[in-house]
Amino acid sequence: MDLLQTLLATLVTLGILVTIHEWGHFWVARRCGVKVLRFSVGFGKPIWLRTGKDGTEYAVASIPLGGYVRMLDEREGDVPSELSDQAFNNKPVMQRIAIVAAGPLVNLIFAVLAYWFLFVWGVTVVKPTIGAVAPASLAEQAGLQPQFELTEIDGRSVRSWEEINLALAARIGDDGIIEMRAGLPDSGWLKSYSVPLSGWSVDLERESPLRAFGIQPWQPLVEPVIGQLTPGDAAQAAGMRVGDKVVAVDDQAISDWMALVSIIQSAPGRELEFVIEREGTAQRLVVTPGERLDPEGKSVGFIGAGVQPFEWPEEHLVDLRQGPLDALVSGLDKTVQMVSLTLDSIGKMIVGAISVKNLSGPITIAKVAGASAASGLESFISFLAYLSISLGVLNLLPIPMLDGGHLVYYFVELVRGRPVSEKVQAFGMRIGMALLFSLMALAMLNDIARL
Repeated sequence: MDLLQTLLATLVTLGILVTIHEWGHFWVARRCGVKVLRFSVGFGKPIWLRTGKDGTEYAVASIPLGGYVRMLDEREGDVPSELSDQAFNNKPVMQRIAIVAAGPLVNLIFAVLAYWFLFVWGVTVVKPTIGAVAPASLAEQAGLQPQFELTEIDGRSVRSWEEINLALAARIGDDGIIEMRAGLPDSGWLKSYSVPLSGWSVDLERESPLRAFGIQPWQPLVEPVIGQLTPGDAAQAAGMRVGDKVVAVDDQAISDWMALVSIIQSAPGRELEFVIEREGTAQRLVVTPGERLDPEGKSVGFIGAGVQPFEWPEEHLVDLRQGPLDALVSGLDKTVQMVSLTLDSIGKMIVGAISVKNLSGPITIAKVAGASAASGLESFISFLAYLSISLGVLNLLPIPMLDGGHLVYYFVELVRGRPVSEKVQAFGMRIGMALLFSLMALAMLNDIARL
């Protein structure tokens, strides 16, 4: 069932993003008088094909990893003289620029609208209240304290842990000072904090920027009640059931879920005696945690049990609902921030400030798509917006084969007054193919390593 959900979520995600990207090319091409031969979602042999009244073939193909708009073009085949004025290559260079740029730009517009919808719909987030500060960390050096609420980073207002992670991620590999404001907003007491950075390095494969900075979010004490069990793992094999409350482990009283997790993780392969409360009766179970490696390569125990859902105290939640106009401004601001972060991350990856291990391929996209779909509409739309931004930005990079590479040729033509030679374009195409296939191979290897 999980696999089916992941596959469906992936197909829906890619289908939406590819369709809107290609629709951007298609819509502008039609407005510029270019004859479109085929609009295809996916590559390869069509599994569905229909010819519209406009003469365009609309197709859904068997390989759902992209799509294309095939336009009439004298460089790709014979064009009847009566249709010559509808060929893409015969259009003025500014129209060709508009057609090529339309796909990525529509992806960015879609992201703005997706964030606009979320802000109008209303997103409930946890206030960024500090639970603990790691010793000798940047957070401790800055002077941050538990129970403080973060309100601003580098002059930008932050209202959730997601916004804080994004703000910190933008400073990875940087020098200079990071400025923060924190305190007790409800009492009106806030103070500025700062800490110098010197090429701050974060292994994003192992930890979030927040954790690397030394901040642990506040969370309420959660009762150690079993909410879910993984079939075949240690907890279920030992006879544990959903609804069981863990009272003690090896005669050590347990009152909080995280304390239970800590004990289990520290005992891989070692028998633990659980005392559980089931329907008012105490029972003893012997559970032997399985063993796996954490992101740092350390062996940790697990039993295949999840906590029972719990509610956050109302005073630690904030509703980010906005009116239509304010939401549009916020959606545009969020999109600009994500575009900036994406470009900044690419630049830092090139110079080595961020590891290329952070490149992700289709396997990771599929996993995240499935997880976000399972988490609800808000998470899925947010993921769609982020992926749409990534698709738009990456397609605008000046790499032959991508939209950005074609735009470079057309801007050169605009300046020179004549097209770039076919020989130069063919050479660039080979370089672009080699670069893209290398990046795709690296992303796939990273995906496999994460598995």
